[in-house]
Amino acid sequence: MSRARGARASPCDAHDALVRLAHARSFLDVAELVYNDDNREEYGNAVASLAVLAGIAASDAACCAALGQRSRSEDHHDAENLLREVRGAGQAANDLRRLLNLKDQAHYGVIHVNAADLRATLRHAKHLVDFADGIVRS
Repeated sequence: MSRARGARASPCDAHDALVRLAHARSFLDVAELVYNDDNREEYGNAVASLAVLAGIAASDAACCAALGQRSRSEDHHDAENLLREVRGAGQAANDLRRLLNLKDQAHYGVIHVNAADLRATLRHAKHLVDFADGIVRS
């Protein structure tokens, strides 16, 4: 494996992949249920946070299914690097990077996630969940 030096990973299997895929779907479903333009200021950061969690869980699912391991590093970008090892994951890894780049603002920021970033965050999360579903179910 070409994991970055010092990046931690833990073994996982097909069952774990299904569990993480279910988590990813749940996070995304709730984010999409809550989101609308009328409540973006009130709930936008929560929606973005859920989308980020969906992307991380989807990445775990794909890596468990394809590689038998998932990232356990404190640096979430190590998960992005591990995801790149999954065949066909180039765009999915880019989507994960974009989600991770917004993570701190969504989780800890005092500035609301703007409408364009929020829509993009949901789109990236959906793409990751769809990608993971294809890997897990293949």
